[in-house]
Amino acid sequence: MQTTAPTDAPDSAVLPTRRPASGRRDPASAGPTVTPPPDHAETMAEAAMTAALGEIRGRVERVTGLLVATRDGLVLYSDTHGVEDHSVAAMAAAAIGLATQFTGQAKVGAPRAAMFEGASGYVGVFPVEGSFLLVVFGEPEITMGLFTVAARQALSLLQQVILRLRVHTVRAVRRAYFEQPAPADAAHAQDHSPGLVRACFPNDDL
Repeated sequence: MQTTAPTDAPDSAVLPTRRPASGRRDPASAGPTVTPPPDHAETMAEAAMTAALGEIRGRVERVTGLLVATRDGLVLYSDTHGVEDHSVAAMAAAAIGLATQFTGQAKVGAPRAAMFEGASGYVGVFPVEGSFLLVVFGEPEITMGLFTVAARQALSLLQQVILRLRVHTVRAVRRAYFEQPAPADAAHAQDHSPGLVRACFPNDDL
């Protein structure tokens, strides 16, 4: 008599087999993910930069306005009056681009500024950090020399503000890292201990 195997007993030969565990760990278990600062941090940084521009304009005599733009002519921050910021940012990028070609042909190196004197005042464009541009507006009743001094003073103050914001951001990211919960896998806990991270940042004063 022919018998039929029970249907509820699957053939073990066709069952999937588990592969041997390898030495590689799942990237997801490699440690806590660094959580960037909250979204409002970017808004706070923008507000801080805008406020800093107003403070610089108030501290530096003969400067009537400031604008920070990208190299491709996009407005980042501004403290200006009576001008179209987007048009100024676009022209500032074009001015530095033309100045780069001009100084290159003249064999005098990369341009440090592009300054213009108009009937109603001065305007200068200064590269900042290689990727940003600072546009400085000056009063009409001064000489080009006085405007240059005032504009470079504003540039120096802006660089100090950028440095402070950068330090603050780096510290916030590192603080977010250390506030992450401990890894669930106790076997790898010591791989992600704060001591290992602090060894990478020996001068961190969090």
